[in-house]
Amino acid sequence: MMGKMAGNFLSSWPWANLGSLKYALYGPMVAKAMEAMRAGRIIDSWWIHLFVLFVLRGLVHQLWFSYSNMLFFNRRRRVVKDGVTFKQIDNEWDWDNFLIMQAMLATAAISTLQSLMEAPVVYMDWRGFIIALTIHVGFSESFFYCAHRWLHKPSLFSRYHSLHHSSPVPQPYTAGFATPLEHLVQAVAMVTPLFGAFIMGYGSIGLVYSHILLFDYLRCMGYSNVEVFDHQLFDTYPLLRYLIYTPSYYSLHHIKKDSNFCLFMPLFDAIGGTINPNSWELQREISSGKNDQVPDFVFLAHVVDLMQSMHVAFAFRSVTAKPYTIHFILLPLLPLAFYFMVLQWCLSKTYTVSFYCLRGRLHQTWTVPRYGFHYFLPFAKDGINHQIELAILRADKIGVKVISLAALNKNEALNGGGTLFVDKHPDLRVRVVHGNTLTAAVILREIQTNVKEVFLTGATSKLGRAISLYLCRKKIRVMMLTQSTQRFRDIKKEAPQEFQNYLIQVTKYQAAQNCPTWIVGKWLTQREQRWAPPGTHFHQFVVPQVIRFRRDCTYGNLAAMRLPKDVQGLGSCEYTSDRGVVHACHAGGIVHLLEGWTHHEVGAIDVDQIDVAWNAALKHGLTPA
Repeated sequence: MMGKMAGNFLSSWPWANLGSLKYALYGPMVAKAMEAMRAGRIIDSWWIHLFVLFVLRGLVHQLWFSYSNMLFFNRRRRVVKDGVTFKQIDNEWDWDNFLIMQAMLATAAISTLQSLMEAPVVYMDWRGFIIALTIHVGFSESFFYCAHRWLHKPSLFSRYHSLHHSSPVPQPYTAGFATPLEHLVQAVAMVTPLFGAFIMGYGSIGLVYSHILLFDYLRCMGYSNVEVFDHQLFDTYPLLRYLIYTPSYYSLHHIKKDSNFCLFMPLFDAIGGTINPNSWELQREISSGKNDQVPDFVFLAHVVDLMQSMHVAFAFRSVTAKPYTIHFILLPLLPLAFYFMVLQWCLSKTYTVSFYCLRGRLHQTWTVPRYGFHYFLPFAKDGINHQIELAILRADKIGVKVISLAALNKNEALNGGGTLFVDKHPDLRVRVVHGNTLTAAVILREIQTNVKEVFLTGATSKLGRAISLYLCRKKIRVMMLTQSTQRFRDIKKEAPQEFQNYLIQVTKYQAAQNCPTWIVGKWLTQREQRWAPPGTHFHQFVVPQVIRFRRDCTYGNLAAMRLPKDVQGLGSCEYTSDRGVVHACHAGGIVHLLEGWTHHEVGAIDVDQIDVAWNAALKHGLTPA
């Protein structure tokens, strides 16, 4: 019975079901650190150093995660080309369990060993570093190598180590995704050199920080899935390849599982005869920067606001893996987000932020380095169009088949819904689309069949015009809110004669006080929303979405569609959309690609194509969100 309990403890975390409450286990360490601070023992208390050290360890993993997912910087040197899926993210959600375990062990050790209660006055002692390095090479490397090979025995692998290898794409957080037994082995390998240095009287605070943070740094580097060493370095110094492993070296172990077992030094694989014969060639291939693919489809987005800028895939995985919402824990980072906004305005060009694959075709999201409010600054118009134009020309040059303009990138007042670029570059091979035809189809399908009257804001926009013309053909009365009589008349003339009477111009929100179906294409203030009767449903195609002031009304999300089930490598949510859901204009571009349509979709929406786009989307497995 005791053996079974020990086996369960070594293969699963005792606090696995606690959720976020598991962080209460840091309580004793934090309490001791606060007690030391109140006593004024900030420098000579192990408790404070322990607390700071574990904060820094979490930061090391976060920074390596951010770096490894900066596709605009390192996508050509990614080892495993596949994307990280939601399944892998969920499996690795509690990657930091090992930090909690090690914090508890450290707390117990300091409490038990009274001689360690006082931190040494010495901050640095080079003799301690030499001793720790000697013990690491002489003991930790060989111990981990043997233990790692032992964990790959079939009887142990299935119980203790297969979980770690179940993540298909190595990530810095994957380094922490393992069982307690594996992390106990790593803890022994990490801590033994420190104990040796302290026992011999040459330990120091600097040694503790340097050794542990370097240990985590090298672990995260190996799992980063981005080759960081130039092959020329190893060509110049061949022996160096046996002293430090690389991300490509580790990836072969993670995938093949039969070689490259070392901790950090391939020398021990060489001694044990377990070096994968493809290790050096793969490293050369990846580090050459040629491991890149041309996307078939590009969704050209832009940043909405400062909070949404922290929702990108390379920022915080726990944030981007869920639909966008305001995380108050991120508010202290707003000054940093503001700094990056200014930096992008001054220095950046369109960059790649995420990707996934659908039916063998690579889809990428590129982002124009401009924020939502920039699009309403008159002096920024030319600069934004220049950024979009450069992105389209780049896509055309590298062989992208379809590029879909998102949100304000296709604003009518900005570039005529993309018409500006198509007219300027008539020989474009890449098809430029705004995706609004499918967006209109999604909005129209949301309207209940028994509706006889709607109130429409943004009525003379591309979407507003198409929605009006479509609904009037269905004999639905459309109250079009617009101050421009001429633009209203122009749209009304486009409707068949027998349906023109269903289009009504209104100039005030009061006209809709008895209409429970509002289609919102222009942002609504709280005062304007008050004119809607109780029970009103607000359909939206406005960016950003309106604030939900009315509790007695319901609000729809932006038009969106769910991607087909065979999508691969998808691991981030698109703004407010749920997992696996993309904005309708994004979906419209996908349909354009899958259908093989050769025309551009810019400017005005062809009302006759709305049903065509909807049926094509359903045919290819896209479904209403």
